[in-house]
Amino acid sequence: MVLTAYTTALARAPVSAQTRRTYASKVRQYLAWLADTTLDGDPLTEKAARDWAVRDYRAHLQNVTKRAPRTVNNALAAVDDFYTRTGLGPATAARAPLPRTAPRALTRKAAVRFLREVERWPSPRDAALALTPFYAGTRIAETVGLDIDDVALSARRGSVRIHGKGDQVRQVPIHPPLRAAFTGWLSERADWPGAEGPALFLNQQGGRLSTAGAHTIITTIAAAAGLDEKTTAHVLRHTFATSLVRGGTDLVTVAELLGHTRLETVRIYTQPTEDDKIRALDHLITDE
Repeated sequence: MVLTAYTTALARAPVSAQTRRTYASKVRQYLAWLADTTLDGDPLTEKAARDWAVRDYRAHLQNVTKRAPRTVNNALAAVDDFYTRTGLGPATAARAPLPRTAPRALTRKAAVRFLREVERWPSPRDAALALTPFYAGTRIAETVGLDIDDVALSARRGSVRIHGKGDQVRQVPIHPPLRAAFTGWLSERADWPGAEGPALFLNQQGGRLSTAGAHTIITTIAAAAGLDEKTTAHVLRHTFATSLVRGGTDLVTVAELLGHTRLETVRIYTQPTEDDKIRALDHLITDE
């Protein structure tokens, strides 16, 4: 089976477990679309048919399923990986143009509401989990992938070792509020099932907390703070990056802290947000 052969090859690739799951899921969706679509030629063996199919799939994602440009491009990246590992090579298909707007981040007012809710939250584990992407800029998979040995606490701060995409490792200084949250959780963690294991964040059964479990915790805290359902770990990561860029931090440092290898990736945080555009209109003259 084509998908089985791909996932077997993907399992040997030096990528994170989250990337493997994401790519496998997106390739599965692409292959299902191929099976239900009338195509010119065989896109699994012919390069021209491959290109036509991928372009048609891009149009399907954009116009039928109404996927956002980043979602479309992520799907195309997975499809390119599929074709690369099966020997046909990536398709010749342009990526969907990205909007020139900064990623969604919390406003200062919303961030304060979130932080106050975290401070009130009864679970030290959940509080430390929620503050990790906010103060260390971690992706959700990076957050749940942390081990105890990745956290080094000093008298005042410390650092956290983050295992990112492509097996890249970066060190991020621990901000004082995150240090306090880690300290509180590590003290309670000793009494949890599975405390002898390596995972920093445990589930109730003593295993490593899953990305789905972490997502639920963060969105639940955000909802309790009165924020909308779109406040995810990735929004907290965007808030971290946006705060640094707007605070005057150079892009090289921001890229290093986020685990990006290309400056172009972090330049988007210099773009205006939707709130910036709305506030700009307040300067227009009205006759009221």
